[in-house]
Amino acid sequence: MTEITSKHVSVAVFCGSKPGTDPRHMKTAEAFGRGLAERGMRMVYGGGRVGLMGEVARATRDAGGKVTGVIPEFLMKLEVGDTANELEITDSMHSRKQRMFELSDAFVSLAGGLGTLDETVEIITWKQLRLHAKPIIVLSEDGFWNGLPEMVQGFVVSGFAGEAAPDLFQVVPRLEDVFAILETVQPSAAESSGDRL
Repeated sequence: MTEITSKHVSVAVFCGSKPGTDPRHMKTAEAFGRGLAERGMRMVYGGGRVGLMGEVARATRDAGGKVTGVIPEFLMKLEVGDTANELEITDSMHSRKQRMFELSDAFVSLAGGLGTLDETVEIITWKQLRLHAKPIIVLSEDGFWNGLPEMVQGFVVSGFAGEAAPDLFQVVPRLEDVFAILETVQPSAAESSGDRL
């Protein structure tokens, strides 16, 4: 197992706090967590131990990987705060997303609901505003996220987004595609995660 240090790539994972009705999503979450650990990549996530997010965290830890959870204080009970390798408690949802951004070199969205959609769209919007140039990867197994690029293209056609908007993120159909992209990511040059913004 590769020793994980601050110089390795950190990946923020956005995904459901529920398991979903299709067991394949939980299997994908487990495989993703294991794959992160095997590649020496740190997982950054929303800090809960339920649903897909809990499964990714558990699988990463079980495979020897490093996990950092970031959770607002009011969600500690609702999402059952996890015992991540590192667990940071914030004062708000906005602070949670800001901190996850600071800690991460890339972002991956798995299946999820409104919260996952919110996190995904916000990090895409920050990229559109040139607040970062980090990779954003959306795993659309069985077409789960296919509506997202279609909606963004609709914004372009309607004149509400520029022609480059669809290039702000990548939608891929297989977990192998996610890892192929992540393996090209370079860790932040900043030694302090607080300097990553």
